[in-house]
Amino acid sequence: MNLLKQSLFALTRARAEIFQTAFNPNSVRTGAKYLRRRLRGPSMLAYYPPTINLAKVVRRYPQLEMVNDDEQMRLEDIEFLKKRGKGTPKKQGKGESRRAGKRR
Repeated sequence: MNLLKQSLFALTRARAEIFQTAFNPNSVRTGAKYLRRRLRGPSMLAYYPPTINLAKVVRRYPQLEMVNDDEQMRLEDIEFLKKRGKGTPKKQGKGESRRAGKRR
């Protein structure tokens, strides 16, 4: 009986080498079923059309003289805030920073 088990074991090993399949005598979970599946990523990326970024189009083709309304509104808001004194502070140089006055 032992000889029969050994010969079957050798046969399954040889079969796995010939047909390039996984040899798994202990039936350990390998995840091969999921690795054989085709990848989902490329089809998911191709599902949606590419997004068109208006800012990039305006920069690439200045001869079209297109206007990005959202960007214009943002710039006007920033200008309005600066007039009211609520804008971002000016960037300080190395000599004007808080740390420059401290002793080391």
